[in-house]
Amino acid sequence: MMQSRCGWALVLALLGLPVLADEPAPMAGLVAKAETNPSSLAETGPKPNPIEPLPPEAIEASIRRGVDFLVTHQNKNGSWGSANSLRAIELYAPIPGAHLAFRAAVTSMCVMALCETASGEPAAEKAIDRGEGWLIANLPQVRRPSVDTLYNCWSHAYAIQALVKLLERKPEDIERAKKLRELIKQQIEMLVRYEYVGGGWSYYEFKAHTQKPSDVTFPFMTATVLVAFHEATRVGIEPPKDVVERAMDSIRRQRRPDYSILYGEHFRFRPGSSINQPGGALARVQSCNIAMRLWGDTSVTDKIVETWLDRLFARNMWLDIGRKRPMPHETWFKVSGYFFYFGYYYGARCMELLPEQERPHFQQHMAVILVRLQEKDGAWWDFPLYDYHKQYGTAYALMALQRTLPKRSTATAGKAAS
Repeated sequence: MMQSRCGWALVLALLGLPVLADEPAPMAGLVAKAETNPSSLAETGPKPNPIEPLPPEAIEASIRRGVDFLVTHQNKNGSWGSANSLRAIELYAPIPGAHLAFRAAVTSMCVMALCETASGEPAAEKAIDRGEGWLIANLPQVRRPSVDTLYNCWSHAYAIQALVKLLERKPEDIERAKKLRELIKQQIEMLVRYEYVGGGWSYYEFKAHTQKPSDVTFPFMTATVLVAFHEATRVGIEPPKDVVERAMDSIRRQRRPDYSILYGEHFRFRPGSSINQPGGALARVQSCNIAMRLWGDTSVTDKIVETWLDRLFARNMWLDIGRKRPMPHETWFKVSGYFFYFGYYYGARCMELLPEQERPHFQQHMAVILVRLQEKDGAWWDFPLYDYHKQYGTAYALMALQRTLPKRSTATAGKAAS
């Protein structure tokens, strides 16, 4: 048994996957409800250095280039991304289900980004329509790729958000609206099906391979689902309350008193590990802060949101060092490249929690960082992942940048960029 475990550890390391500790996942109903008791450290932290703000025109030009990249890199069938890769080592992705899951998630994100930043622009509108057609035809087929992977959880979560935006885009089309609403409900049902036994979600099941996943959960995955569930409530579709509460309890169990977030529940007896320190949790915290606040966790105060946004900008170097590295968790604080634009997208969502007069400081810092990192072809990317990385990175960055434009609605920002 020990040789088997050591062998799997070596395989996972070569594949670039995190090696999980041999600790049992907490069972629903057996874990006491975590108490919320933030320390003073949750509201104190480093401040970023002063910067020269970018004019709105520079941000709008950057958005325009990103939109052009997505429009010109859409697949013929309406999706975005592919399994194409020339790299010797790639992320573990059992075929064919993993790539359908990746493509569904990335296509959903690209549709979201175009809806937010390019509404009314003819080429973008056509791309959105084609993306919608692909999602309607393919989302019902997205399932758990294998006994040990659940990348489909990403697909269902971002699909819900994309479908909500599509539903709000043409509400007068009754038949289309009915179809989209049923698809949103189906995506929620899939997430309920793949809820982990202790509440919340992850994308691996390396231990028991049970039908209902029983491995450890990742709070950033759980937060992604909770944000998507909240989006569904905007169109009158409610997720099961007990599922939401179990997910919130899962995040509470993994939240330290300074409100940094553990990487996963396998670290609950090692909360001081480097990956769980503030420098390693910069991106995860943003997703969990927005998710918990949206679902009524009043302990996530404006002050905590502001403190962690300031920390994101002041300690951006820890995220940036991991950006574009091909192996996950190889840098200081075990940061992986794929957290970079994820963290900035959810950080931008956190900015929207604050009073409007408090936002410019954070908007300006975020805009300077993101515009500087745009590639020559108009894309953004942070982690080499087959042929999905530029598409998802650009989608995240566009949705974050759009929120750095002061007093701009989604539609207004899109028109300004077009």
